Amino acid sequence: MSLDVSAETTPGPAAAALIRARRVVIKAGSSLLVDGESGKPRRAWLADLAADLARFSASGAQIVVVSSGAVALGRRRLGLQPRNDRLEQKQAAAAVGQSLLMRAWEEALEPVGMISAQVLLTREDTERRRRWLNARATMQALLKLGVTPVVNENDTVATEEIRYGDNDRLAGRVAQMVRADLMILLSDVDGLYDSDPRASAAARRLDLVPAITPEVEAMAGGPNSAAGVGSGGMRTKLEAARIAGAAGCPTIVTLGDRLQPLSAIAAGAGATLFEAPLSPPQAYKQWIAGSLKPEGALVVDDGAATALRTGRSLLPAGVTQVRGAFEKGDCVLVLDASGRELARGLAAYGAEDAGKAKGLQTGEFEAAIGYRGPAEVIHRDDLVWTER
Repeated sequence: MSLDVSAETTPGPAAAALIRARRVVIKAGSSLLVDGESGKPRRAWLADLAADLARFSASGAQIVVVSSGAVALGRRRLGLQPRNDRLEQKQAAAAVGQSLLMRAWEEALEPVGMISAQVLLTREDTERRRRWLNARATMQALLKLGVTPVVNENDTVATEEIRYGDNDRLAGRVAQMVRADLMILLSDVDGLYDSDPRASAAARRLDLVPAITPEVEAMAGGPNSAAGVGSGGMRTKLEAARIAGAAGCPTIVTLGDRLQPLSAIAAGAGATLFEAPLSPPQAYKQWIAGSLKPEGALVVDDGAATALRTGRSLLPAGVTQVRGAFEKGDCVLVLDASGRELARGLAAYGAEDAGKAKGLQTGEFEAAIGYRGPAEVIHRDDLVWTER
């Protein structure tokens, strides 16, 4: 990313992380997107942010936006009172407001040459393996096509039991899903302070947080009750940073209500960077290898075993036997002919279809299963070599 650095500030760790990033999730809350007095979109702020995103995108980075605001916009259109706690009215407001929200994003992004796409998720979409894989495939396809996904929680259908509750946590799950190498949470403060900066002039901002410890958690106050719209606070941002960090994605918390917030970070404006212990690919592979229970197994021939050792994907032609009753997206073992574990990975097909495709070449297995799916039974990105 090529941005001018102000002579008045010294770029810190957040600036360095932003300049390195190639896939970024940016979250903007209702208090930034919706005017608290009129209940309408803050179009001037959106246009300025869109121009900033376009400059970042032109440097080769891919951007995913997580946006709140549908419920707030819908409440105004329907004449509902703010903070109505009745779920069905909130869902109705979301249904009306989501189209208004997307219109605002389209009107901001289109003039700077960016194509937007609406993506609505519920918690089940990121916690159930099959739905997670489908959502991930859609997001990956959009990014490859140069489209900017605009993600929001699907409040129209989400019940209290399956809601994220706030879009900070949703942003963390999205960063995990798309394997982002940076998440930026645009906030009402310019980072994490050792005490509340609105209550104490002596509060000191932390530029870098290597790990979210109990001491760091104690620095976060409760929800920002002074905000006219939106929810959450620094505590939910720490939770989001922990979610993203577990996937190898560092997080920046910075002030959103400023001109060109990304350019400001790169120029050294106040921000806090929460580090991640591993890179996204390392964290993902570690998660597959150690956190998922295998639901079945694929036995492979010697040729496939040799190919896997060199970092190749597992093709149906190399599979000789399918064991277990696993579904698409489940973790499975990869075994050699003697039953020794070679690898673990996420199955691109369920056991039934994998059984139909085993031993067949690409052109043959599509006819056998009755549809055109991935060319691999396990893609190399979803495969971890575990042979000891």
